[in-house]
Amino acid sequence: MNDQEIIALYFDRNEQAIAETDKSYGKACMQVSMNILDSRPDAEECVNDTYLKTWNAIPPTKPNSLCAFVCRITRNLSLNRLRDLRRDRHNRELTVSFEELEDCIPVDESRADILPELLAEFLRGLDEDERKLFVGRYWHSMSVKDLAAHWELTPNAVALRLQKTRNKLRDFLTEGGYTV
Repeated sequence: MNDQEIIALYFDRNEQAIAETDKSYGKACMQVSMNILDSRPDAEECVNDTYLKTWNAIPPTKPNSLCAFVCRITRNLSLNRLRDLRRDRHNRELTVSFEELEDCIPVDESRADILPELLAEFLRGLDEDERKLFVGRYWHSMSVKDLAAHWELTPNAVALRLQKTRNKLRDFLTEGGYTV
């Protein structure tokens, strides 16, 4: 079937249009999505969503090239999915980094006004490498893996250094009168 015949099926609201679109352009859509996501299950989901979005767009839209039309939809859906996956990964990483600090950051709200000063003092007392790892992890929310790659260390070495620094922070804050 050619593009115009498939588009006519969409205009007739004939569900065969989806099967014909998949038959003609399913592989192209899958390739577009795989190139972006590099995950077969995510790519399959995007391609399936492409058919629904195409069904809802035609009519009233009457594309000149059905291939370009469905591939563009697939591309946009895949890019949105990639953005969501990255955001989810970042949010998980942020949650993990906050959980790591729960043992050493006090909850004493009556003294919260001096906590920033104490943290700044603590950071000034660290050697440069410790400070950069600590700030990278807990300010910039970098993963242990990314820190290891950036500083040419093993992930285990980074995790151990961060653990030691958190212990130092807990001790420093306890000495400063905070109860953890």
